[in-house]
Amino acid sequence: MAKTDPAAGKPIANAALANIPRLITAYYALKPDPHEPTQRVAFGTSGHRGSSLKTGFNENHILATTQALCDYRRQQGLDGPLFVGIDTHALAEPALASALEVFGANGVEVMIDKDGGYTPTPVISHAIISYNKGRTSHLADGVVITPSHNPPEDGGYKYNPPHGGPADTDATAEIERQANVYLANDLDGVSRISYRQARQRGSVHPHDYLTPYVADLANVVDLDAIKSAGIKIGIDPLGGAAVHYWAPIIERYGLDATIVNDVVDPTFRFMTADWDGKIRMDCSSPYAMASLIGMRERFDVAFANDTDADRHGIVTRTGGLMNPNHYLATAISYLFAHRPDWRSDAAIGKTIVSSSMIDRVARKLGRKLVETPVGFKWFVEGLGSGGFGFAGEESAGASFLKRDGTVWTTDKDGLILGLLAAEIMAKRGRDPSELYKELTAELGAPVYARIDVPASPPQKAALKALTPEQLGLKELAGDPVRAVHTKAPGNGQSFGGVKVETEYGWFAARPSGTEDVNKLYAESFRDAAHLERIQSEAQAALAKVA
Repeated sequence: MAKTDPAAGKPIANAALANIPRLITAYYALKPDPHEPTQRVAFGTSGHRGSSLKTGFNENHILATTQALCDYRRQQGLDGPLFVGIDTHALAEPALASALEVFGANGVEVMIDKDGGYTPTPVISHAIISYNKGRTSHLADGVVITPSHNPPEDGGYKYNPPHGGPADTDATAEIERQANVYLANDLDGVSRISYRQARQRGSVHPHDYLTPYVADLANVVDLDAIKSAGIKIGIDPLGGAAVHYWAPIIERYGLDATIVNDVVDPTFRFMTADWDGKIRMDCSSPYAMASLIGMRERFDVAFANDTDADRHGIVTRTGGLMNPNHYLATAISYLFAHRPDWRSDAAIGKTIVSSSMIDRVARKLGRKLVETPVGFKWFVEGLGSGGFGFAGEESAGASFLKRDGTVWTTDKDGLILGLLAAEIMAKRGRDPSELYKELTAELGAPVYARIDVPASPPQKAALKALTPEQLGLKELAGDPVRAVHTKAPGNGQSFGGVKVETEYGWFAARPSGTEDVNKLYAESFRDAAHLERIQSEAQAALAKVA
């Protein structure tokens, strides 16, 4: 298990800040080697990510990927507008310029923020869904240029098809494949015009993303209740894409809210260091969130979002930063009791590595639980149809339906999860941490942890191919094994690993897509010692076969 860096939770030293001029220079100057795996286009669960300094996110990557996306859109018959947003990472602006040069040459109608600002991922999803409502042709889709909460040196590029959520594996595999063909052929076949031409051709349109999203918020969260109760709210955008959204929200709905930091700085020098001493805008990390946690006495509830605002971090006066799993369970318990217009058969979606506390809450509510592989793409159809009332991941990403039971977004929305914490306090008179304690008193108190175990590529491949028979576990931490999964129970899809369950605990292991580690998730409904025993026995069992 990796050790915590001495700098974790402390202000960033000047020497540790990103050199932004060097980063931008590398974006244009370094050319990826298509024969080097780390320099190819690779779409993970949230698009292509990398650093220009490591030749992982450079001009050629964006030119090739954008042309591959244009090809894919033609293959799919997509000719509606493309909603494009960026976050506040330094590489987002040059990547947008590169993408517009290719979109312009291909005649794609592109919608960008009218003020040249930033657009959160959920706002792009909301825009796509709103535009496509009632349409059967000329459908819109979208691109978000963001590496999420990754360090300042990183860039990212992800695609959302007409359903508004993350693209499925078929789409990303095709875009990735064709992009790498273009890289291997020195961009032969990539159509491109100058940035000036792209902006003058009339196919790049200024779009007001903010107004319709903010106006629609009252249909998903009870903002009147928050105002009436006088809930005192603290908000930290962590220098991300939501930074200019909060003031209009506060003003429109009369909230007693304070934006504790409205600075946008591509070095993110206002952050505190994450567990390993690096800068990450990870709102689920107590180290990255140290500043807001330190202000908790000033507010009834406070929250933050990551850089593209698709994740949430909830801070309460009574409990500090909530574990993401704890808040998901609390939010589910509250929502299904306070959304009478949702379908009576609306289900709960969770990933296979999320807490089993959610399972217990679902049973208490009498609601169907759908357990999927990791990745929000598995929740898109259910959220779009109203079949899922709520869907969430242990990594602090979730979304839920409008109050009338119709779709809000099909991608994660950290803004509404933050506002929901204030609604919960307004309606229940207790903060989410207090309500979670009530749940544990009734349903049990789980202890949950994830550790990263160093693993070679062959070890990662062995874990991905592991079968229940090969593992052969009959007992775990003193309890009989009741289930071993290599496919998610909710949809029968492989999740690229294994999950072992007993009555009182479980572990799941899957290889990382970006690092030489296997991720080991574990949970106990007994105590911390039992959790450690689960982790130890899991590592021993996996070492024998992977």
